[in-house]
Amino acid sequence: MDKYFNPDKQHTLQQEVSISGTGLHTGINVDMTLKPANPGFGFQFQRIDLPGMPVIKADCDLVTDTSRGTTLEYNGAKVSTVEHILAALVGMGVDNCLIELNGPEIPIIDGSSAPFVDLIEEAGVVEQDAAKIWYTLDTNVSFFDEVKRVEITALPATSYQITTLIDFNSPVLGTQHAGLKSMMDFKEEIAPCRTFCFLHELEMLIDNNLIKGGDINNAIVIVDKPVTEDEMSRLAKAFGRSKVEVKTEGYLNNLELRFPNEPARHKLLDVVGDLALIGYPIKARIIANRPGHSSNVEFAKKIKQYIKKNKHTKNIPVYDPNQTPVYTLQQIEKTLPHRYPFLLVDKIIELTDTQIVGVKNVTFNEFFFQGHFPGNPVMPGVLQIEALAQTGGILCINAMPEGKYDTYFLKVDNCKFKQKVVPGDTMILRMELTEPIRRGICVMKGCVYVGNKLCTEGEFTAQLVKRD
Repeated sequence: MDKYFNPDKQHTLQQEVSISGTGLHTGINVDMTLKPANPGFGFQFQRIDLPGMPVIKADCDLVTDTSRGTTLEYNGAKVSTVEHILAALVGMGVDNCLIELNGPEIPIIDGSSAPFVDLIEEAGVVEQDAAKIWYTLDTNVSFFDEVKRVEITALPATSYQITTLIDFNSPVLGTQHAGLKSMMDFKEEIAPCRTFCFLHELEMLIDNNLIKGGDINNAIVIVDKPVTEDEMSRLAKAFGRSKVEVKTEGYLNNLELRFPNEPARHKLLDVVGDLALIGYPIKARIIANRPGHSSNVEFAKKIKQYIKKNKHTKNIPVYDPNQTPVYTLQQIEKTLPHRYPFLLVDKIIELTDTQIVGVKNVTFNEFFFQGHFPGNPVMPGVLQIEALAQTGGILCINAMPEGKYDTYFLKVDNCKFKQKVVPGDTMILRMELTEPIRRGICVMKGCVYVGNKLCTEGEFTAQLVKRD
C-alpha cells in the first residue's frame, strides 16, 4: 500500500495474474488466477476444474475443516489452505477479487504470503468508485477455549491492529509474540513469515500420507526431541533429499529464519487470513493468545454475528445535549414557515451539503396525544414523517442560493414504522440526499431514531419553490 492509498474506498486488482504450485497437503499441482471484481463482491473462490465451475464465498460459515489449514466447502465443492492468499489480499488492501483454481488447494509456494503479495503487486491495486464500510465494536468481543488454552479478544479501536502470543511449551520456540499496528506494515513485517510444524507432527503427517506437497523449503520444521539416524534417513526419503540434518538451533535444515520470532509472525498472518472470513472489514484491536485455525474461525463467526446483530446501529447519529446546535429554534423559524402546533423539529445538530440531523423532544403535552391514544399515547407515524420532511426541508433550502424557499413534498416511498415513539422519547431525525438536487427536485432518505433503535424510515421526493 502506498501513502496515497485511501482506506475508505474499495479496491480491486488492475488486471488478472496467475501463479502455479503444489498444494501442501494434497500434493496436487494447481494453477491459481486472481481476477478483478466489482465493488461489494468480496473474496470468492471458483473451482474451474469441476462441473458447473462452482463458486465458494470466503465466509466463516462455510468452513468445514481446520485441522491442517482452513478449508471452505459449498455444495460439495472444496478449497483448502485459503488463509495465506486471503491474508495477502487483506494485507495489500484488496477488497474484491475472484480467485480461480483448477484444483482443491491453494499452492503453498514457500509457506508464506510473500509470493502472493508479489503477485498482487504485479497485477496492481486500483481504487473503485465505492465507499468501504468499516465495522467497529462498541464493546469487547472474546472467545475462550479452555481445553486448548486459547483466548482471542477484539477491543474497540480506530484502526485494525493485531497482536499474537504463542507458547508451545517447546525449548526451541519458547514464548513468542508478534504485533501489527498497521496493515501498511503487512508486506514487510508479516507476509514473508512461513508456516511451521514440529517434527513429531511431521512424522505423523507423513505416516498418514497427508503432506504430499511438503518440502523442507516451504515450512519451518522445529525439532523438539532427539532424532535417530533411521528417522533422519526416513525423512530424507519422504522429502526426496539425499540427507536432512538438524541445525543447532533446533530447526531442520531448511532456510535461515527470516525473523527471530517468525513462527509468532506466521500465526499473526493466519489470523489476518482467517478473519477475512468475517466478510466485513473491521476496525478493532485483536489480541490472540495461542491462536489456531479452528479458534480463529470460531472467533470470526462471533465477530460476524456481532456485526449482523448491531449492523442497524452503524452510523446512528449520537446526540449530545451539551453540543451547541447548528440551528437553534429561532433560526429554524427563520427558515421554515411552520409554527405551533405544527413545527416538529426543535434544533439541528449536524448539517453538511448532503446530510442533516435534527432533534425533536416528544413530551406528554403534545396537542395530538389528547386523541392518539388516550391512556396509551403513541406519536402518529404521519407526524414522524412530517418531522423528517421539515428537517429535510432545512437541508434542501440550505443547499440553494440566497433567497427564501418553500419545500413541497411530492411523494414518500417505502415508508416503514418499526418501533413506536412515546412521550419522553428524543427523536433523532436524519435526512440524507441520495442524489444531487436538480431543477429544485430533492430526493432523500430519512430515518427516525430513538437511542440506537430505528423507529421509522422512508424515501422522500420534494420540490423547492422560491417565494415571491
